[in-house]
Amino acid sequence: MNSPMIYEIRRPKQIDPTKTYPALFVMHGMGSDEQNMLSMVNGLEEQFYIFSIRGHLEQPPGFTFFTIEGYGKPHRAVFDYAVNKITDFIDYATGKYPLDVSQLYLLGFSQGAILSMTLGLTLGSRIKGIIALSGYIPMFVKEEYDVKPVNHMSLFISHGEMDQVLPYEWGVANNEYFHELGANVTFKTYQEGHTVSLQNFHDYTKWLLDSLEK
Repeated sequence: MNSPMIYEIRRPKQIDPTKTYPALFVMHGMGSDEQNMLSMVNGLEEQFYIFSIRGHLEQPPGFTFFTIEGYGKPHRAVFDYAVNKITDFIDYATGKYPLDVSQLYLLGFSQGAILSMTLGLTLGSRIKGIIALSGYIPMFVKEEYDVKPVNHMSLFISHGEMDQVLPYEWGVANNEYFHELGANVTFKTYQEGHTVSLQNFHDYTKWLLDSLEK
């Protein structure tokens, strides 16, 4: 089976053929690419197989996973296609690499965070944890998707209090929504705009490594 998406992989230097490994699927924001996200998972490659996925649509100077028709409103058909395509990629990766399917994590920034939270809702118990950095959940996902139980899931959700692209209130709404569904949510805010600060990086990295031990 050929990969349904272009991706960059990082993995432990010494692979034990008798073991399986946790996996981290990483998704970038609009106009970025899989290379730009690697600095956001730097240092985690000894614990994880890391898959940094490239959006399949061109969006200069990089790529995107979906297009938008309005503020906070992805084009539904394009968005649905992206969700299915990434799900296919997760299936591909778990079939090709020695992954521990009980320890699959998603990490995304902006558009990648939107997809990470959506995939958590659609894949349910297949996903152990999510790091969602500055995103939102489209209304049609909440109202029309087949949302699976997430009471087993842990999330690290963060948002900049001065985010000029996706309002801070949307981050608050993400936290409240997953709390209401029974997920274990860590919600962090930062005196930042639409970006990931060094403190944010340290916080979610620690959260992720702590989650592995639970």
